[in-house]
Amino acid sequence: MTVPAVALLRARAAEIDAMLARLDDADAAVRSDRADGTADDEHDPEGSTLSGEWQRIDALQRALAAERAEIAAALERVDAGTYGICVVCGQPIPTARLEVRPMATTCVACAG
Repeated sequence: MTVPAVALLRARAAEIDAMLARLDDADAAVRSDRADGTADDEHDPEGSTLSGEWQRIDALQRALAAERAEIAAALERVDAGTYGICVVCGQPIPTARLEVRPMATTCVACAG
């Protein structure tokens, strides 16, 4: 197990959790605005529509949730003692690869 990579995983998980919380707040605000019957954002030339903003928030939430799931799986491998071992060939994943992509499940050769 490479300690720097695990520290990166934990730090990124915390970042994602904070970003997801902010996006949840933004999503709630957009939903509230959409529920307001007087909001006529389709004719506002000053910015994006509420629908567009809602779609942007949803896309970001989905991407971050997927990355968070990858991190959770990597941390489970840490706990199981299999972190840093290629799931295809069983050889160690190079430390440099784990430092760049701490969620990696395959070595460089198997990833290619």
